[in-house]
Amino acid sequence: MRREDIQDELKDFAFDFFYWFSRFEFALKENKFLKRNDVGENAEPGWDAFIERYAGIFQHSEQTRELLELNPMRQKVGPYSVVEWKKVGMGDCRSDLCRVVRLLKTVRNNLFHGGKHGADGWDDPERTKKLLSSGKAILDQLAAMAGFEADYTQYY
Repeated sequence: MRREDIQDELKDFAFDFFYWFSRFEFALKENKFLKRNDVGENAEPGWDAFIERYAGIFQHSEQTRELLELNPMRQKVGPYSVVEWKKVGMGDCRSDLCRVVRLLKTVRNNLFHGGKHGADGWDDPERTKKLLSSGKAILDQLAAMAGFEADYTQYY
């Protein structure tokens, strides 16, 4: 979809999702969920550590079920370097939380630097709104589950 075809409501959904996704990754780092812990390493959010810590208490919500049902796809390199849309691999996920986080990150990646055409439903504003609103609600739920809403919302 071309920029001029994007309704203000969808722009707001996209901004909110990006904003809250970045706040959640900040909260991960503030709460010592880091990708690497060695001195001198880049401070990157540790989604895997978060999943490992909270997989046992994670419970599905209406929004997590909706995200799994919408099942966003990921771009992969096909034959002759043609970029193709493929299902997100879940073979290494050992928990429901891993699957939800994997799709949540896929939504972020697709919106930020994925292809803007070709995938079923990509140009469907209603589907995109569902992905973004479900994603934002899931981020809220994960922050509450982990007990770091203050860092997530910046209300101390």
